[in-house]
Amino acid sequence: MYVGPSRDFNTDQFEPRLMALFDQAPSLAAKLARGQRNRKTKKLVAGVPIRLAHAGSSTSLKSDPAAIALVDEYDEMLRNVKEQGDPLGLVEARGYSFADFVVGVASTPSLGGIDVEKDPDSGLEFWKPAPPEDLQSPIWRLWQEGTRHHLAWQCVHRLEYFIPRFAHLKWQHAEGGEHKTTPVEAKRTAYVECPRCGGVLVDKDKADLNARAVFVAPGQSVTPDGGVIGEAPDSSTLSFWVSGLASPFVTFGQRAENYLAAVREGSQDKIQTAINAGFGELFSPGGGDAPQWAEVAAHRGEYAKGELPRGVAYLVMTIDVRPNRILYVIRGWGARATSWLIDYGMLWGETVEEHIWTDLAELIATPICGRPLQLVLIDSGFRPGKVDELPLNRIYDFCRRFPRLVRPTKGSSTPMRVPLIRSAIEVTPKGTASKYGLNLLRLDSDFLKSWVFERVRWPDDQPGAWHLPRDVDEDYCRQIVSEARVRLASGRVRWARRSKENHYLDCEAMQAAASHLLNVGRIREGARNAPAPPVAPGQQSNTIVENVGPRANAGPREADDRGYYKPESIRHSAFEQQQSSWMHPNGRRRPGWL
Repeated sequence: MYVGPSRDFNTDQFEPRLMALFDQAPSLAAKLARGQRNRKTKKLVAGVPIRLAHAGSSTSLKSDPAAIALVDEYDEMLRNVKEQGDPLGLVEARGYSFADFVVGVASTPSLGGIDVEKDPDSGLEFWKPAPPEDLQSPIWRLWQEGTRHHLAWQCVHRLEYFIPRFAHLKWQHAEGGEHKTTPVEAKRTAYVECPRCGGVLVDKDKADLNARAVFVAPGQSVTPDGGVIGEAPDSSTLSFWVSGLASPFVTFGQRAENYLAAVREGSQDKIQTAINAGFGELFSPGGGDAPQWAEVAAHRGEYAKGELPRGVAYLVMTIDVRPNRILYVIRGWGARATSWLIDYGMLWGETVEEHIWTDLAELIATPICGRPLQLVLIDSGFRPGKVDELPLNRIYDFCRRFPRLVRPTKGSSTPMRVPLIRSAIEVTPKGTASKYGLNLLRLDSDFLKSWVFERVRWPDDQPGAWHLPRDVDEDYCRQIVSEARVRLASGRVRWARRSKENHYLDCEAMQAAASHLLNVGRIREGARNAPAPPVAPGQQSNTIVENVGPRANAGPREADDRGYYKPESIRHSAFEQQQSSWMHPNGRRRPGWL
């Protein structure tokens, strides 16, 4: 029995394809009954009937017993057929006469909110099971009840296996950010980025990727030669998921073009089609709680990027680490949690290598208009390099170099009792905290991102205002609203992506965590918000750079009539300036510095 979503689909699309299949196979064509016995909805092959039923008719679903049933486009079917029940249940009832009855169900998924989870042993990222009430897609609910096999590709560069999905599809962004890229530019520059090694995979690699692909389930791992080790989850349903990126008929560029064209048009229906049909993934509807990017841009003030407003008491840097770059945000905090964005940018380089961390060390060790950073938070959710190839965790090692200044963080996908919790990373064999271990800050992502959105809606003339420089670009503003807070049917909160680039939102969420650590909300008006300390004659001070490069050496700073400390110049060359006089590159303070 074949079960399609509608009668027209069966008669107009599936039946002609089935007849073409019979006619192309001489042995089957000879056994096919012709004439009056060859009907649109029933075929006889060597006396064995093939019934074409559809989900709109309970009669057709209950007509004949079947040993094998194939259900197509399950998500398109009625949930209750003529008050007779679920179509899949009616189909399964047709197999009670056969001891070895088998039913196969296939469909493009539809709506639902779902996350990924990383297997600690294999390093593979699997789809995380979601509460059934949060899933409007019947096929996805059925799939996660089974073994949950995922198609995995072997990277052609490092021969490591990974599970491809929409998040790994990349394209070169036009100057000005993701929103400035046209669909044609995305089509021309699209590629898949391996999440294990950061390697670039293009369309000419697809045939080799599919040839060496394997199915792997949670709890299993894949050897370099393609062997699957371990037991799949115990279930009577064998379930498989395949990414649309693996299609040999559609290029990466076409997938990117279709998606970006839907985004630029602003049609949620077309975006859903691009995600569902193009990538085989669930679509989380837009909306939810999120400001518009114009609301963010409205916080542009009088000062410029790199200037230090008079009210700044603390300077905090937050860092997001990606495979090929490090993104940072520097924000100044003052009385009653009022804050000013001082600088933001990127350091380009493979984060598995040491040189980019040296550049970052020089960046955080350089004072801003004569004032040092008070705190640095770095997201450790992404680990550069593979454990067996690079046992040293670059992020944790960097934090150890600056034990009084830098703290590793990791966001929590579930609600926490408090906004942040300290936990020891290293423990002794007895289970106690190591003397020289690190304190990892666990952050409540929902609370902190919601806090950022509250500040975006905060009036600029009130204590606690959230200020931006007058020359902040549109890409930064759009990244702040790149996610929306959506409450699912189960009551669970999920942050749904509205665009692919969300790094500055993550950095601003960490800034919110830093504000709680420093208790900036308790700083009184007029307390600790004096101008930056003066620089002695002949002493050099430094100021902020745009994006990548050194903070240019500068002389004594005088506040202008607006109360801002301005940089004398901005330089964009690589870090060639000497190390700051007050801190070693390894994070130790020089003797005598106060």
